[in-house]
Amino acid sequence: MNMLVRSAIIAALLGVTAVFSAGAQTFTKPIRVVVPYPAGDLADTVGRLLAPGLQEILGQPVVFDNKPGASGLLGLQSTLQGPNDNHTFVIGQMGSMAVAPISNKQPIDVRSEFVPVAMAYSNYLLLVVNPALGVKSIPELVAYSKANPGKVSLATNGEGGFPHLTMELLKERTGLNFIHIPYKGSGQPVTDTISGQVSMTVAGFSSVYPHVQGGRLVPLGVTGKARNKDASSIPTFGESVPGYEALGWFGFFARKDMAPAAVNAFNSAVNTVLARPEISQKAQGLGLDTVSGSPAQLGATWRSDYDKWGGLLRKLNLEAK
Repeated sequence: MNMLVRSAIIAALLGVTAVFSAGAQTFTKPIRVVVPYPAGDLADTVGRLLAPGLQEILGQPVVFDNKPGASGLLGLQSTLQGPNDNHTFVIGQMGSMAVAPISNKQPIDVRSEFVPVAMAYSNYLLLVVNPALGVKSIPELVAYSKANPGKVSLATNGEGGFPHLTMELLKERTGLNFIHIPYKGSGQPVTDTISGQVSMTVAGFSSVYPHVQGGRLVPLGVTGKARNKDASSIPTFGESVPGYEALGWFGFFARKDMAPAAVNAFNSAVNTVLARPEISQKAQGLGLDTVSGSPAQLGATWRSDYDKWGGLLRKLNLEAK
């Protein structure tokens, strides 16, 4: 065996061993991960994708506890109940950590009650229209909507949600004219766009791209920084609207009183699992981009999005009164 290859393998094994030792010393019982969404939701899928690797590294079972409700805030409140045991984490995403705390009437200040632990993934949305609308790009959509005010309808999974806000941001930047039709879930907006009951919807890439492939929907753009590698013909919003970017994300958070050793050990384990090629490939199939980093890096993204989307919510008069 080549000496360089052997050295790399040994270094990798030593790294995993070091992480395992730190985790085994820090965690002495099953680790609870609160998921503020139903089983099968993308946030739940993300957690369970990482779970086997986390269990292997940390030396303890990782138990998921789904606590859906109030746009994720019920799960966050559940995390704060009872004494801190340094073994409870919660999956947070942009919506639950930076949008819902502003738009929902819940007695919780996420910024003072939680600390960031580890970023895992970022995700983006795909804007699609019914073929009968006759537009094939964002500039064409904007022009059509201005020439036909009141004729373009947008279906999303709810007022003040991430999909709705991405389109309000586009409206702010371009003057796009649309009638917003909020639904209570993510499935029906897609179905009604396909049937032509509404003009367009914006949703997770993996949930609508199969309909693009089948010719039932026309793609106009993705909200992320770069084009999807498996659908490179679909442009980003930013290509026609300079500076536009709307990324969601998933990460792990903990109570503010969690011991720093537990935060650091869990962060290290998450980053180790994210680096595994098979995990990255599975995530890409879900329309997710792997984003590892320190607790501070997640914290910076969290604060930035809280301010960015909070400002838009207040401008739209959608903040909780």
